[in-house]
Amino acid sequence: MTTTLRLATRGSDLALRQAASVAEALEDHRYEVELVEVETEGDRITDELIHRLGKTGAFVRALDERVVEGDVDAAVHSMKDMPTDSPRDLVVAGVLERGRPNDVLVTPDGNTLEELPEGATVGTSSLRRRAQLLDARPDLTVEPLRGNVDTRVEKVLAPPLQAEHETRIEADKDRKGHIGDDDYEPEYDRRPEEWFDSLSEIERNALGRETDVAYDAIVLAEAGLRRSGLDRHVEFVRLPPTQFVPAPGQGAIAVTATERAEELNDVLDFPRTRVETTVERTLLKELGGGCIAPIGVYAVLQGAYVHVTAQAFGPDGDLVEGSRDLPVEKHATAAADFAADLRDRGAADLIDRATEATE
Repeated sequence: MTTTLRLATRGSDLALRQAASVAEALEDHRYEVELVEVETEGDRITDELIHRLGKTGAFVRALDERVVEGDVDAAVHSMKDMPTDSPRDLVVAGVLERGRPNDVLVTPDGNTLEELPEGATVGTSSLRRRAQLLDARPDLTVEPLRGNVDTRVEKVLAPPLQAEHETRIEADKDRKGHIGDDDYEPEYDRRPEEWFDSLSEIERNALGRETDVAYDAIVLAEAGLRRSGLDRHVEFVRLPPTQFVPAPGQGAIAVTATERAEELNDVLDFPRTRVETTVERTLLKELGGGCIAPIGVYAVLQGAYVHVTAQAFGPDGDLVEGSRDLPVEKHATAAADFAADLRDRGAADLIDRATEATE
C-alpha cells in the first residue's frame, strides 16, 4: 500500500533541491510525496539582512505553522536556519545524513583568503562569518550580502565578467578596423559572441546582473553550493571548520512533523548526524541568541566521544572559544555542561551584545 505525504518547502532552488532529496528517500520506502511551496518572511523581505528580520525563524516559521495547522504532514528545513524553540507538539522527526558542514570562500579566480589583496571586499549576511573573517584578516572590508545561493554567486562573478566583456568588445572593434592588415594579431582568438556562448549559465546571468558592490569574494556554506550544483562552475576554497567554525546544524537537512513524526524518523533519521547536530543545537540553545547569533559550533562523532569546538563573538571582535570531548552516551547533557562553562567565561554576554548591536 502506498502512503501519500505532503511536504512543505520554501520555493528557492536550493530549498526545492533539498526537499527533492527528502522526497526521494521517502519514495524509496513506497511513499508518494507532494511538495507544497510556502513563502516565508525571509523570502518576502529581500532588502533586509537576516539578523534584522527577527532573532529566529525568518525562513522556518511559516512552514512549521502549516504542519501544526494540519495543512501538510511535514516541513523540510536547512537545520542551520531553525530556531531552538518550536511550537508545541512539533518535533524534528528526521535529520538526514549531513553534507559538508564547512564554509567556502568563493572568488572569480580561486584565491585563498590569504591571497586576497589588502582591503579586499568580502560579502556575507552572517554575523558569525563577518566576525570570523575580521578575526583572520582585520584589513578586509566585509559588506552585506543577501539573496539565494545562485544570486550571491552571480554578484561575485559579475564585475570581472562584465569588465572582460567590455574589453573583448573593444578588442573586436579594433580587429574590425584592421581587416586586411596582414601584420595585425588580434588580442583574442574568439569573437565576443563566441566567448559568450562558451560561458556557463551562471556566468551568463552574472554578465547581465547589476551590482552595487564589487565583491572580491563571498562566503557560503559548501553544502548549499554543492546542492545547488554550482560547485562545478565556480572557483572556491574550503575554510577550515576548526577556525571558521560553522553555524550549528550547518550542512544538515531536517524534517519537522507532529502526528507522523515517528514513521518519518524510522525512514529518514541518520544517527550520526542526529548526535552531532543535537550537540551543536544544545550549545546554541543554552548560549542563546537564536539561529542568527555570531556563534559557531562544530561537533564530530569520534567513537565513544563527540569532539566539539565552539566560538562566540562580541560586537567588537571579542572572542570566547573552546573545545571538548563529550561522552556519546550522554552527549546532550554534556553539551549543556560545556555551554555552562562557556557562559561562565562570558560567551552568552558576547552573543547578546553582538546581536543587540545590529538591531
